[in-house]
Amino acid sequence: MSDGAIEGLLDEQRRFPPVEPHAVRTGIVDDALHVAAAQDPEAFWAEQARTLAWMRPFTEVLDWQPPSARWFSDGTLNASVNCVDRHVEAGHGDRVAFHWEGEPGDTRTITYAELLDSVSRTANALRALGVERGDRVAVYLPMIPELAITMLACARIGAVHSVVFGGFSANALRERIDDSSCRVLVTADAAHRRGSTFPLKQQADEAVESSPSIQRVLVVRRTGEDVTMTEGRDVWWHELVEQQSTTCEPEEMGAEDLLFLLYTSGTTGRPKGIMHTTGGYLTQASFTHRVVFDLDAEHDVYWCAADIGWVTGHSYIVYGPLANGATSVMYEGTPNFPREDRFWEIVARYGVTQLYTAPTAIRAFMKWGRQHPDGHDLSSLRVLGSVGEPINPEAWMWYRDVIGAGRTPVVDTWWQTETGAMMIAPLPGVTITKPGSATYPLPGISATVVDDRGDEVAAPGGGYLVLDRPWPSMLRGIWGDETRYRETYWSRFPGRYFAGDGAKRDADGSFWLLGRVDDVMNVSGHRLSTTEIESALVSHPSVAEAAVIGRTDALTGQAIAAFVTPRVGFSGDEGLAKELREHVARMISPIARPASLLFTADLPKTRSGKIMRRLLRDIAEDNALGDTTTLADADVVDAIKDRYLAAPSADDEDRPGARYLRTSRPEQRTAFGRDHAET
Repeated sequence: MSDGAIEGLLDEQRRFPPVEPHAVRTGIVDDALHVAAAQDPEAFWAEQARTLAWMRPFTEVLDWQPPSARWFSDGTLNASVNCVDRHVEAGHGDRVAFHWEGEPGDTRTITYAELLDSVSRTANALRALGVERGDRVAVYLPMIPELAITMLACARIGAVHSVVFGGFSANALRERIDDSSCRVLVTADAAHRRGSTFPLKQQADEAVESSPSIQRVLVVRRTGEDVTMTEGRDVWWHELVEQQSTTCEPEEMGAEDLLFLLYTSGTTGRPKGIMHTTGGYLTQASFTHRVVFDLDAEHDVYWCAADIGWVTGHSYIVYGPLANGATSVMYEGTPNFPREDRFWEIVARYGVTQLYTAPTAIRAFMKWGRQHPDGHDLSSLRVLGSVGEPINPEAWMWYRDVIGAGRTPVVDTWWQTETGAMMIAPLPGVTITKPGSATYPLPGISATVVDDRGDEVAAPGGGYLVLDRPWPSMLRGIWGDETRYRETYWSRFPGRYFAGDGAKRDADGSFWLLGRVDDVMNVSGHRLSTTEIESALVSHPSVAEAAVIGRTDALTGQAIAAFVTPRVGFSGDEGLAKELREHVARMISPIARPASLLFTADLPKTRSGKIMRRLLRDIAEDNALGDTTTLADADVVDAIKDRYLAAPSADDEDRPGARYLRTSRPEQRTAFGRDHAET
């Protein structure tokens, strides 16, 4: 084994053939795209870029001066024109752009012609507020149409939007505003969330109080709550935007002009402003959306169930689908309000054909039970997508069998905020899929797996996932910090992009994502992936969700600690704990058997649904808890820590000193059952 390689021990043998050629809408039924892209990547991407509307056609494709890339740099275009105007001009003004549904049940249907009018009015309103080409505009809104409209309006006038997730605190908003000196903030009075409201304007006021760059605040009335409006600074959307003209001449933007900033947290806790430009980003976002979801824009109803506050929403709710002229569903609320079948009700109501959601959501659906999707007609679905983190094979199978009726292909996608668009994913009419695998790099993408020295790890084998060739939608830097950009992404393996994920390739060359390398455990000299052990746990019929971390151990270096959420109807007791530990040993290897296991009603997750294993490591090692401000529910961490420290231990004959962890009193176990029923 190569130095520093990550051991891939879980062996998944299930295989599913591609969609039959007659059912493929894009006509992509063989590897011709992959072959063409491999032979001449620049010519391939130039061909994809020419599907966009250019004001001045490009003649230069790529200028690569590592780590700086410039794609189509002598061409000019406008993102809003590509997402809206050109479809109206082509006679598709009556096509629905968004079926929007609010959490309380209110709905809006917005055609491309109506979207063009709204974008133009909003662009004119921003200009009236003093926004000029190159200015940064902070956007702090719930999942309402005005969020996408504001982004497109910024693009229309050459302003740079910086969207901040609508659940973030005033402090998080302030940090992002200050970092890029945003001039205008667009927000709302409040947001609907699980039957109550979140005070967006109040949070915005607190943030702006100490943000000197903000000159004006544009406020959407969403819930009707009373809010404080500061004279001379704040203005209502309905009073300003609705009086504007529906004509707004778009700015001619260079392909390398900045389109947006999107902040992602760093290990230092200081957010990184990821920079994405116009031409290359739009090329890859639209291409990948079209081919991975086998899009038929005239007939499909596509739904990406992410939040626009994250990159998934930027690329696969706004820019990718709209550039392709697609009809999308946009939903404001949570999957289980007011009932746990809300998602499936929406799929059935709009006849959704493609659904793109996160493994965390899928595991929640599993926990709630199949009776909810079984109560609705989901036969319209023909492609199911997964995004956000590696998907467990059993969650993949449940998604395919229960939501997809055993016939709908699952496309598991790997990409990041920094990559801008999908990088590794199957094509429905081409790829043999495997539960838990993102399969192969998409056409035009080059990825490999290396060891500590940067040497390629032969397949089958695991290590560090790197990208060794530039791609159009790649980040162009970190706002205001070129040094951090180089050190974060390009210093570990010079000349190759590395953003911290581990992966393995099987004998067929398929990629299996193993999670963040920070989460790899070193147990008795074996480098083990948390993802594979979590997948083994979730494959047990009693388990809805699991998270695994390595805690310091004097004997083995690190010991495996597992945190498990049982499915409804299962009691988390010592007997089940022992059964699960043995199940992992059988599925993977005795070396992967958890040394400790704690049952918990929930796991600490960010608001985008990612499990915060760092906090679980703090709990397991009884350290002071790190930053919890990005958690969806910070109380979960305190509850787990209390239970972990209170749990009794029992020696295990196979691993001296190992602990079975459980709730310490019968009444706590009762609370677990109640929590599951109410989640």
